[in-house]
Amino acid sequence: MTNFDPALFGKIAWEMSGAEIEAASFRRIEAELPDRAGLPPAQWRIARRLIHTTADFSLAARLRFGGDPVAAGLAALRAGAPIYADSMMIRSGISLAKLRRFFPGYGPERLHCYVADPRAAAAAREQGIARSLAALELAREILPGAIVLVGNAPLALAGIVRLAVTAGIRPRLVIGMPVGFVHVEEAKELLLATDIPHVVLAGRRGGSPLAVATLHAIMESGEEL
Repeated sequence: MTNFDPALFGKIAWEMSGAEIEAASFRRIEAELPDRAGLPPAQWRIARRLIHTTADFSLAARLRFGGDPVAAGLAALRAGAPIYADSMMIRSGISLAKLRRFFPGYGPERLHCYVADPRAAAAAREQGIARSLAALELAREILPGAIVLVGNAPLALAGIVRLAVTAGIRPRLVIGMPVGFVHVEEAKELLLATDIPHVVLAGRRGGSPLAVATLHAIMESGEEL
C-alpha cells in the first residue's frame, strides 16, 4: 500500500448514522428519478427500496403489481399471517423487529422455509423433483392466508400458483422474484395471470435480497399511514 493516499479518508462522512445514510440515499434516488417512474406512493416505496438495494434504476420499470398487494400485505401482517420463504437467505433477511411493529407475536416460528429440511431432500430424491417443490408440500398447511416470498427458485413460484389453481391453496400475498434462466419468466407469467395479490419483477432478474426488500418496503408504507 505504498501508493495509498490517506487523504482519501476525507471523502468519507464518518459521523453519519445508518439511518442518515439511508435517508441520503433515498434523496439521491429521488433526485435521479424525479417522476418516481410514474408510480403511486406505495408502489414507489417498493421501487425505491429495490433501487437502493441494487443501485439499478431500471428495476422500477420492471415491477408489476396485482390485486392491491400493499394493502393485502399490510392486512396480512397485522393479522400475524405466517410467512413462507423459498430460501433460507430470505428467512434470515426479514426483520423481526419490523414485523413486530405490525403484530407483536411475530417470531422465528412464524417464518417458514423447508428447502433445507431433510424431509424435502428425501422427497425430492424419491420423486425426482426439485427440493423447492418438495418443500412446498411440507408447507401446505401454512400456505393458505400466508405471505409468500420467492426470490430463488422459479419452480417454487410455479408450484405456488399450481396449488392455488388446483387445490384452492391461496396465499394473501405473493412476492414473485425468482432469478435465473430456466422457468423464471414462465413462473412469473403464471403468477401474473392470477388474482392473488402480488408483486413481480418481470424478466429474468430477481433474487432473495429483492424479495426481502419488497416486504420491508411494504412495511414502510404501513408505517407511513
